[in-house]
Amino acid sequence: MKNILIVGGSSGIGLALVEQLAEDHNVFVASRTSESLVGKNCTHIPYDVMSQELDVSLLPELHGFVYCPGSINLRPFKGLKPETFQADFDLNVMGAIKSLQALGKNLQATTHASVVFYSTVAVQTGMPFHASVAAAKGALEGLTRSLAAEWAPKIRVNCIAPSLVNTPLADKFLNNEAKMEKAGERHPLQRVGTAKEIAEATAYLLSEKSGWMTGQIIQIDGGIGTLKT
Repeated sequence: MKNILIVGGSSGIGLALVEQLAEDHNVFVASRTSESLVGKNCTHIPYDVMSQELDVSLLPELHGFVYCPGSINLRPFKGLKPETFQADFDLNVMGAIKSLQALGKNLQATTHASVVFYSTVAVQTGMPFHASVAAAKGALEGLTRSLAAEWAPKIRVNCIAPSLVNTPLADKFLNNEAKMEKAGERHPLQRVGTAKEIAEATAYLLSEKSGWMTGQIIQIDGGIGTLKT
C-alpha cells in the first residue's frame, strides 16, 4: 500500500484519481475545499498553493505525488496582460515547484517514488489563443525533464498532456450539448476526454507497471495532437 499525495484532488481529474486510488492506497488530498471528499477514503489537508505553505508535518513518507492545479485561459494574445501570464505561471509552475520543494524529504524517504504533472496538448501542437497557458505548461514540461534527469534513479517524473477534458475547469467550453459536440468533432476520435481516462493513465504512472518510464510527456488527446483526418 502506497502513500500518495494529490494536490488539487477535490475536483475534476484529481477527484477521479482519488476515487480510483483510495481503495488500495493511503491517499492524501491537499486542496482549498473538501466538500467533494466527504465519504471518500482519504485524508484532507487544507492548502491553497497561491497563498499558503504546505504543512508537511501531516504527511508520512510518500511514494507518489500528483500536482493537479491548472488554468485554461483561451484569449487572443493582444488581450492577455502580463499579469495574466504571471498568474498562469504561478499556478501551473511555481505552485508545483513550491509543493515539491516542501516535500523533498517525504519523497526521498522511499525507495522509488513517482511524480506526475499535467500539461496540455497545446504545448507540442501550436493552437491559437493558448499563448498564456501553453507558455506556463511548456515550462512545466521542461521542469518534468529536468527533475527526471536530476532525480533518477530514485524518483521518476512524468507528465500527461491532455486535450480538452470534461471537468469543472473546462465547463464554460462544454456546458451544453452543442459545445460538447463541436469540441468532440475537433478530435479524430470525435469526443472530448473524461476525467476517469486521465486518472487511469495517472494511476499507471504512479504504479510499478511504469517503472521503466521517466522524463516522458504523454499525450492523451483523442489524436488531435498528431493526426489530421
